[in-house]
Formats: sequence, C-alpha cells, structure tokens
Amino acid sequence: MSAPGPTPAEREEKGIARLSMGAALGIAGAAVALVAPIVFVLIVAFAPGGFFTFQTTFVEVTGALVIAGAVLLLVSLFVYRRAFAQLRKVDRRFVAASVLCLVGSLGFLLLIVAATLVIGNSGSLLSCVKGQPSHALTCLRSGNALGAYTGLAGFWLGWLGGVGIVLGVSFAGSRFGRGAFYGGAVTYAILLLLLIGPFLNLLTPVPGIRYLLWGVPVFSLVAPGLVLAGSRTAAAGGSPR
Repeated sequence: MSAPGPTPAEREEKGIARLSMGAALGIAGAAVALVAPIVFVLIVAFAPGGFFTFQTTFVEVTGALVIAGAVLLLVSLFVYRRAFAQLRKVDRRFVAASVLCLVGSLGFLLLIVAATLVIGNSGSLLSCVKGQPSHALTCLRSGNALGAYTGLAGFWLGWLGGVGIVLGVSFAGSRFGRGAFYGGAVTYAILLLLLIGPFLNLLTPVPGIRYLLWGVPVFSLVAPGLVLAGSRTAAAGGSPR
C-alpha cells in the first residue's frame, strides 16, 4: 500500500509557512529594488551632489540594485506561487492566484533582462535623456528597442503577478480569518495602482509624481509586512473558517 498523502491541515501549514517566506523575501526585494533606487532618484531630484547626480556611475549602481532586488522579488513571487499551489489543494479559490503568480514570474525574468540591457547602454541613454525623464522610454526605444519592449512586457506581466498576490492573500484572509491578510491584500492593491504612475511618467509627465514615488517604497514594505504578520498569527493557532 502507498503511504497516505499530506492531510488538509498539513497542506495548510505548508502553505502558511511559504506565505511567510514569500513575504520576508518580498520585504528584502522591495528594499533593494524599489526603496533604495527611489530614494536615490529623489535625492538626485531635490538635493543633487557627489554620487547623487544623473551620471553613468549612478545609473549603473541603481540598475545593479534593481537587478538584485528583482531577483529577490522573483524568488518571492515563486514562493508565493508555491504557497497558493499548496493551498489550492484544499481550496480551489487559490488556482487563479497560483496561475497569475506564474505569469508574474516570467515578467520579473524579463525585467531582469531589460535592466541588464539598460546598464550596458547607460552612456547613450544618459546623453539622450538629458535630465528629462519623460523622454526615457523614447530614448530606450531608439537606443535599445529590445530592452525597451522587454521591459514593457516584463512590467505588465509582473503587474499581473501582483494581482495574483492580491487575490491569494485576500483568499488566505477569508480562509484563516486573519485581518492582517486582508490588510496585506489591500496594501498590495494600492501599491499596484501607485506603480502605474511612475511607469506612465516615462511616457508623459505626470503631475504630482513625487508623491507617488514616496508612496511606492512605503507600501512595498508595508504590504509584505502585513502578510508576514498574518502568516505568523495563522501559524500560531486556530483552524480555518
């Protein structure tokens, strides 16, 4: 006779543990890929000097941070997907979240490729932009079309992966009755909306973009932090609803 498979309770325990790990990796990835680069850009915009000026070294260092953080976020999304894949075996609502996270993983891979291409072409990009960020996408298309379109596809696929996290975390809140999960889902949703603003600013100037830039690093840390808190309280006890 074959050994019995994991019980529903054991699958839920594994799913919660993976949610916790995915959230922890998300915090690390957000700090490296979003918080540090955005803070650097704001310093360049409002208090430039020394390293914090729009020049090749700054772009290369910032790009390296984005790549490192994107790798962490890719692993985070992969772990989230595994969490939802485990939970879908006891609750079919998690299927959509698992599929969207898989799509998002492809997006982050494309973003990593695009960031690598941009770093390799940073000199010509800087010459084209000349301090006008709204020209960035046009300059990318003219100087490195592959990098521009790869980044464009990667952004939207990664954005869909974020939608998967919102769905999965909200379903976890419903199943385990933890308010922190609901808070994490709402905060992730707000973050997804905030990320559209800086992306649109590459196409055309967006009024008040600085306020959106301040919001992105805050919500990118708060969202996985709430998921981490919800995972720990769910693991501490209590059966699902």
